[in-house]
Amino acid sequence: MAIRRAQTLLCLSKFKTNFVFGSLHRLFSSSSQNSNQFQNVGFIGLGNMGSRMVNNLVKAGYKVTVHDINRDVMKMFTEMGVSARETPYEVAQDSQVVITMLPSSSHVMDVYTGTNGLLLGGNAIRPALLIDSSTIDPQTTRKISLAVSNCNLKEKRDNWKRPVMLDAPVSGGVLAAEAGTLTFMVGGPEDAYVAARPILQSMGRTSIYCGGSGNGSAAKICNNLAMAVSMLGTSEALALGQSLGISASTLTEVLNTSSGRCWSSDAYNPVPGVMKGVPSSRDYNGGFASKLMAKDLNLAAASAEEVGHKNPLISKAQEIYKKMCEEGHETKDFSCVFRHFYNGKDEV
Repeated sequence: MAIRRAQTLLCLSKFKTNFVFGSLHRLFSSSSQNSNQFQNVGFIGLGNMGSRMVNNLVKAGYKVTVHDINRDVMKMFTEMGVSARETPYEVAQDSQVVITMLPSSSHVMDVYTGTNGLLLGGNAIRPALLIDSSTIDPQTTRKISLAVSNCNLKEKRDNWKRPVMLDAPVSGGVLAAEAGTLTFMVGGPEDAYVAARPILQSMGRTSIYCGGSGNGSAAKICNNLAMAVSMLGTSEALALGQSLGISASTLTEVLNTSSGRCWSSDAYNPVPGVMKGVPSSRDYNGGFASKLMAKDLNLAAASAEEVGHKNPLISKAQEIYKKMCEEGHETKDFSCVFRHFYNGKDEV
């Protein structure tokens, strides 16, 4: 209902739009001089990433309220003194800001617009700022953002008349989420980004403003496409090197001091025994699952098709990661292509 209502309001006048964002500018310009204007933060989605992000919000002193469909993980947080609620709507009632970190576009849509969703109640919601850190397609992000912008606030904040949504997907994986060193790629009104930055900084080291609504999601899809392709190229090169008689350690040293250097070679090496502290050193466990990479490549393929962009590398990467998942490696880190697709050998 919220999406359909939003679509019927697309004809809102430019004057109304300018008024809304002009009001936002006045509010954010005055409040951004403070260390942080928000203290009550809701968080929905307590998986491997979300649970660690919540820990860092709590450490930073925010009053956090959480929700997840997994009652066991909610219990874990309540035992730590964090408030938990049964529905996204109840989280929204307690929060000035709500952050979502969910598996897919359909999950995000449901949390926002479904039964007991964040936008339940139509035109009157409490959160002034909604931040989605899920990796989803830009089109869904823009639809939800439009629905949010057509709501009103239950509690007026100076001249801030309407809530705002930012898309802020992350890069860095579980280790960065735990360490609070994530990179946020943010789309939406720039003034809202400025207001959200203290919250983002409590969970990450870097935040980059990417432009209007959906641009954060677009940046994440492009980043993960580049990551997938570079991992495949690095794994292929290292496996070929082994077949030609070069040890993976030696070839890694060559790559990392030459033009072949990339994140996959110097920070996330896929060869077991070459680098400590990465998934390849622990049987490809505890990293970015191959099934998630396959999902992100599907998003990239759909986005490329929508804009008529050629995508031969997306297609090949999709094919490889689909095969990895079908062969039972879907929960292993995506760097396991070195072992399970290229038949590379461990460094002894």
